[in-house]
Amino acid sequence: MMSFDPATLAQSWPQPTAPRPIVIIGAGGIVNDAHLPAYALSGFPVAGIFDRDVGRAKALAEQWSVPFFRTMDQAVAVRDGVFDLATPPAAHLEILRRLPKGATVLIQKPMGRDLDEATAILKLCRERQFTAAVNFQLRFSPMMLAVRDALQKGLLGRLIDVEMHLNLVTPWHLFPFLKGMSRVEIAVHSIHYLDLIRGLLGNPTGIHARTLGHPGNELAQTRTSALLDFGRDVRCTLSINHDHDFGRKFQDATFRFEGDQGAASVKLGLLLNYPAGEPDELWITASRGADAAWQQVPLIGGWFPHAFIGVMSNLQRTAAGEDDALVTSVEDAWHTMALVEAAFRSAAAPATPVPQQPD
Repeated sequence: MMSFDPATLAQSWPQPTAPRPIVIIGAGGIVNDAHLPAYALSGFPVAGIFDRDVGRAKALAEQWSVPFFRTMDQAVAVRDGVFDLATPPAAHLEILRRLPKGATVLIQKPMGRDLDEATAILKLCRERQFTAAVNFQLRFSPMMLAVRDALQKGLLGRLIDVEMHLNLVTPWHLFPFLKGMSRVEIAVHSIHYLDLIRGLLGNPTGIHARTLGHPGNELAQTRTSALLDFGRDVRCTLSINHDHDFGRKFQDATFRFEGDQGAASVKLGLLLNYPAGEPDELWITASRGADAAWQQVPLIGGWFPHAFIGVMSNLQRTAAGEDDALVTSVEDAWHTMALVEAAFRSAAAPATPVPQQPD
């Protein structure tokens, strides 16, 4: 049995020594719910907000007491600005083409609508010499940073089993841009889980997936099942249902990480009654058997907004030479997009036929 103090697990990312002004492009709900609260909490300066709907940008800017831009030209002209693209995936390439060479950029996930678009974005970022990351901020949430630290300290041993279980109601009406999209659930939601798993286990060799809609929902997909292949003794599975509309009692949003020496269980409270949410929870045991002692880790914040501080900090610190690695760089994020592409291809392929009883 390994003893540990749960309060000592790392839960935050160091902030840049000299934060640069942030130019937010897009004024949707996520900016109000996460980006602006994170930047206000961390003291990051916001140079302004731009949106094609100038009235929406103005209203949000006034709500948060920050400037707004009437044109894209004004936004991209901010000197030493860090460009925060809080836009739908279809808009990413067009906006990136407008940014100055050598810009520092945070791109909202997903990195394009499909792998071809992600590849075009990757090539453009290389050509324009951008310091560019994708906003896979779940990796930077206090709960997941603590899980990573626990793994690095050997508290769980070798990670051999990962399971994500989600069974709840998601208010999709808050994301109107999803209507009419052919790729929804994996592309904009479970992509977070696939990226997090990649960050802990590396790239899988393959994936088996099914993703489908629901009779009571007009979106293309709201339910997903997936198995990721990491070799002979590592099991990794996702069971995702956004349509469990039967009250709170059996709703669930849980990540379980099991090693050969210990285990961790994470409650993603944000997703329960989103966007109000519930508190996140993290429990860890560094022992096995019937007498395993589970300890709750006191969390210093939640997925929203604290994770958005971490991903922006890592980007700015990398641009300033304070961090050696850009954790969710476009180079790394491309592999998450490749995994998403493989999931959709698997979902479109026929299942293994069940043998029929002979006559």
